[in-house]
Amino acid sequence: MPETYTPTSATTGTWTEEEIRQQPSCWIRSLNNIDNLRSAIDSFLTPLLHKNELRIILTGAGTSAFIGDIIAPWLASHTGKNITAVPTTDLVTNPMDYLSAAQPLLLISFARSGNSPESVAAVELANQFVPECYHLSITCNEAGNLYQNAVDSENAFALLMPAETHDRGFAMTSSITTMMASCLAVFAPKTINSKTFRDVADRCQAILASLGDFSHGVFGNGPWKRIVYLGSGGLQGAARESALKVLELTAGKLAAFYDSPTGFRHGPKSLVDHETLVVVYVSSHPYTRQYDLDLLAELRRDRQAMRVVAIAAVTDPVIEAGPHILLPPSRPFIDMEQAFCFLMYAQVFALTQSLSVGNTPDTPSASGTVNRVVQGVVIHPWQA
Repeated sequence: MPETYTPTSATTGTWTEEEIRQQPSCWIRSLNNIDNLRSAIDSFLTPLLHKNELRIILTGAGTSAFIGDIIAPWLASHTGKNITAVPTTDLVTNPMDYLSAAQPLLLISFARSGNSPESVAAVELANQFVPECYHLSITCNEAGNLYQNAVDSENAFALLMPAETHDRGFAMTSSITTMMASCLAVFAPKTINSKTFRDVADRCQAILASLGDFSHGVFGNGPWKRIVYLGSGGLQGAARESALKVLELTAGKLAAFYDSPTGFRHGPKSLVDHETLVVVYVSSHPYTRQYDLDLLAELRRDRQAMRVVAIAAVTDPVIEAGPHILLPPSRPFIDMEQAFCFLMYAQVFALTQSLSVGNTPDTPSASGTVNRVVQGVVIHPWQA
């Protein structure tokens, strides 16, 4: 895009709104591109996936790290591979705890800009620690260091997202979800591809349309002082990302937390008071769903929170007993697919809260102490 391009969002005039709205189309564009690259992707990955002891680490910093939190549980179960999520911010400080020379490694790096110091350092440390190391870089910036280094490396494959997903707003929105969808399509092409994922894109487009001009309260009217997002399994990763969006776009003026429904009872529930909004992401899995509904009912019985909202695809008397949002009808979705739907609500909520506290969503940190691309990180050479 040329530098003179300005956002065309209908109501807020921000990049953040435009980047939220563009997501469904970006996903399909990226998955179509993966279809076109399938032969090259398979040529790189197939020999690696046949290695019995291969470790696969999904990594990134901040929101990019949460991609791994959201998709790693399902990908590991679906593929039967040793897939875990470790943030680059942990890899660079404690490489000795996460990297082993004994097993071949595929490091999957997610990054919007690809210029965060930890993103580049994690790749270098992995090469240093693991003799048989390979890289898949999934990024939104063709000019970024992560992409350029992967293109020039014999042990790496670079996968570039559509240019508009290099979000210009402060918070990552279309970048995180497009990288999520793309990684899923790379490793689970029979389940997640440009055809099957159109159902997810259509449902999310319907969600965005239902929210109109984003001017009304997504979860009801506040004002809130705290918000808690709760989700089980990979949906806990979605809850974590949802909480971060609020912190980022309100510059911490609205305190945000996350947990699993079962973990929340073990202490964190203490933070709930009459100024707290609680949002429960209800699982589509019949077993896991029981635990989500148990806590939902408990929180409502407690009458401590200002509001407890459930978001679900399928209704239930427990859900209907209080404030709730039902996803637009579609075929049954697994939680991995539902995560995209839940993030639509979370992103719009964070945008509206940013505006309500008087922030500029594209540049919410008035002090400049928090930046779109992290600054001030000193990468120290590894010393055994």
